[in-house]
Amino acid sequence: MTVISNKIDEIFLLPPTEKQLFLSRFERIDVLKGTIVVSAEKIERYVYFIEEGIARAFRETDKGQRTIWFGEAGGVILSFLSFFKNQPGYESIEVLEDSVLYRISSSHLQELYNLHLPIANWGRKFAEQELLLTEQRFMDLQFRTATERYEDLIKHSPTILKRVQLGHIASYLGITQVSLSRIRSAKK
Repeated sequence: MTVISNKIDEIFLLPPTEKQLFLSRFERIDVLKGTIVVSAEKIERYVYFIEEGIARAFRETDKGQRTIWFGEAGGVILSFLSFFKNQPGYESIEVLEDSVLYRISSSHLQELYNLHLPIANWGRKFAEQELLLTEQRFMDLQFRTATERYEDLIKHSPTILKRVQLGHIASYLGITQVSLSRIRSAKK
């Protein structure tokens, strides 16, 4: 659970007692490639942390699946609507390779937030970071070219190209696979 422990510290440094309490509530699960961890239109009762592997969030559209997020080791898998509003989410999340996840139930996490101020502060900092990432993604899609988005993806997640199907990457970038191939060829 080294990656998860480091990610927790990166978000907000917890006192040792609270960190140990937090980590003690996690359950390890080994998940096979292609498993849907979070299903659209269902209330998800867990928050997952990726120790090993990679995942993608997608939404079904009339034109097929649209990838909206990738998560690698240290990433957090959750349905925001389920966690914050106890409502079914709009996205599905699948693992793209055999993965090791640690999960904590949303109810246990909420209990820890209510009883331990440092853990509640960790949750607030996590939510702030996720909000900023979401805003950045929105701004990128609105104001940056596909080439700029591609360059940013390989700069910040260089292993994605080796681990994820090009169709998923093109979908994430908001372009066709043909356009992605042209961008990749121009970069060689």
